[in-house]
Amino acid sequence: MNNVTSSRLTAEDLEFLGRPLHGFLSVAAGPLPPQPRPVWFEATTEGTIQLFTASDTLKVRRLTRDPRASIVVAAPVGERERWVAVAGHTTVEPDGAYDLCTRLAPRYWDLDDHARADDLAEIMATDLVRLVIHPETVSRYAI
Repeated sequence: MNNVTSSRLTAEDLEFLGRPLHGFLSVAAGPLPPQPRPVWFEATTEGTIQLFTASDTLKVRRLTRDPRASIVVAAPVGERERWVAVAGHTTVEPDGAYDLCTRLAPRYWDLDDHARADDLAEIMATDLVRLVIHPETVSRYAI
């Protein structure tokens, strides 16, 4: 059993986070408990986590008031237990969201499926922003 906390993503973390797994994003909500949402994400070689969302979402409004967020990524059922959790301040970036969406879509969806291709076109027609989590705490667990 291995449960470790640090302030940086390791090479092993980046390899794990490079898989097509969903992350569960939580943003600070004042007195309300976090409301995690499944998201597509990318771990960068710079050690940040980035994702995209529509510019008018509740998470963007909350992050504008309080930039704290976390993401937890777990191995799927059938694999040995493993997870990585990243918490830190988050920036809302006006650029890069469409490129990120274009990179992530084939990781999560079969774009030869016309329904998925149509879904992607609908997402790309939305006003998107890029969220970047700058890790302050990285926790991990692996058996």
